[in-house]
Amino acid sequence: MAGKQKLEIDVISDVMCPWCYIGKTNLDTAIAQMKDLDVEVRWRPYQLDGTLPKEGISRADYLNNKFGGEAGAQEVYGRIKDAGKPLGIDFNFDAMEVSPNTMDAHRVILWAGGQSAEIQNKLVERLFEIFFLEGGHIGLDEVLVKAAEHAGMDGAVVDDLLKTDSDKESITSQIDHARQIGVTGVPCFIVDNKYAVMGAQPPEQLVAAMEHALGERELQVNLNRK
Repeated sequence: MAGKQKLEIDVISDVMCPWCYIGKTNLDTAIAQMKDLDVEVRWRPYQLDGTLPKEGISRADYLNNKFGGEAGAQEVYGRIKDAGKPLGIDFNFDAMEVSPNTMDAHRVILWAGGQSAEIQNKLVERLFEIFFLEGGHIGLDEVLVKAAEHAGMDGAVVDDLLKTDSDKESITSQIDHARQIGVTGVPCFIVDNKYAVMGAQPPEQLVAAMEHALGERELQVNLNRK
C-alpha cells in the first residue's frame, strides 16, 4: 500500500499580524480536508514593523502612528474581529497594551523548526493566542520562553539563546528574500515551493492550491514517462 503523498507549504507570516492568525486557522482547516496528503508546514519570518524597539511601544502610540488614532483602528479591527468570529477566534484587541518587535519571536520560531514542524506549528499557534487573545507581550524573553516550553522546547536553552544575537542575521536575510520575491504583505503561502497564495484566503482556496500543485506534479511525472 502506497504511503501518503507529501507536500510542503511555507508560510511567510508575522505573529503580530491578525490576518496571519486567520490564515493559519484556515490553513489548518484546509489541511484537515486533505486526508490523503502529508503536509509539512514551515513558518518563515516577516516583520510588519521592524523599526519597533525590542521592548515595543504602547499600543496607543502604535495605533496613532498606523491608523491616525483610535477611530481608524476601530474600523479596521472591527472587520478583523468579524472575520475571526466564524473561525472561533475571539480577537481581544482591547487587552493589548504593547505592540512588540517580533524579531525574537521569529528567532524562537526558527529554533522550533529545527526540532520539528509539529513543535514549530504549536509554538506559532501559542504566540498568536498570547498576543491576540490574552494581550500578552510577545517581545519579552520570559513570555517567549514559556511559549517555547508549551510547544515542547527546552526553556533554559531558549532563554540562553535569546540573550545572544544568534540567528538575527538569518531572520533579516529571510525577510529580505521574501521582499525580493515580491512578498509585500502577509500571510503568503508558498505551496510545493512553486505556487504563491497571497492573503488570508478561505480554506477552499488553499485546498485548490494544494490540489493544483499535486495535479501539476502528476502531469510532470506523466510527461517524464513519455
